[in-house]
Amino acid sequence: MDINYELYKVFYHVAVTLSFSEASKQLFISQSAVSQSIKVLEKKLSQKLFIRSTKRVQLTPEGEILFKHIQPAMNLIKQGEHQLLESGSLGGGQLRIGASDTICRYFLVPYLKQFHQNHPHVHIKVTNQTSIQCAALLEHGQVDCIVVNSPNSALNASHITRTINEFHDVFVANRQYFPLEHQCISLKELQKKPILMLERKSTTSEFLHSVFQRLHLDLVPEIELSSNDLLIDLARIGLGIAFVPDFCIPKDDRDLFELKLKEELPARQIVAAYNEKLPLSQTAKQFMEML
Repeated sequence: MDINYELYKVFYHVAVTLSFSEASKQLFISQSAVSQSIKVLEKKLSQKLFIRSTKRVQLTPEGEILFKHIQPAMNLIKQGEHQLLESGSLGGGQLRIGASDTICRYFLVPYLKQFHQNHPHVHIKVTNQTSIQCAALLEHGQVDCIVVNSPNSALNASHITRTINEFHDVFVANRQYFPLEHQCISLKELQKKPILMLERKSTTSEFLHSVFQRLHLDLVPEIELSSNDLLIDLARIGLGIAFVPDFCIPKDDRDLFELKLKEELPARQIVAAYNEKLPLSQTAKQFMEML
């Protein structure tokens, strides 16, 4: 089927923004030209790709299928352009990294600082998502590499991983509200307490739920959030017992203590990963080697 690449380019921008007007701004063409291009593409494919209304634009099921293929193709083209620009400049280029807020704050910052000092002309772009969502970014070619928690259900055989650190998860609580500092508590006893933890779309939540399931225990958190730092803050004021990675806990915290468990929780890893299906830029290779 002979379809002009520009039509797919217009489709991509409308699908990403879900707005004909915003797509026209990004493409530097008129809104009517965007609308006409979509009509031509729909006619050539004999499929309706968007549902249009006065208030919103959304993809049809057929449009979603096409977008799943167009998105990685567009990202691959962008990546090729960046690598060509990189090869033509001394020490230039771009580094696109995906990582969670927690890993960025408590692990990556020193490495980003060192890499920036060594390669000041490289543009560094960091996208913050959960470790699971970062794997999707890598799969679609939206980032060059990711630094995430493992185990991670979203990593697959095409994602080449390297373990760069190991850590343990801990339960922390306020001494005043939970006088358990000198006790050894089981997870069965702990499940009766108000547990604060990350939301279900996180590797940390997957991990703790799997631990409880292996022991045939129910895990019903009191609060689920998207930030480990906020979980620690809520634990500090006595709202519950927070489940967080050990490297997040401030040293010599006057209010918080780490609970002693009868069961030993397995260690987890921080891994760097890239997609073997996509070419890895020299800049990304250097960053991976540094990690």
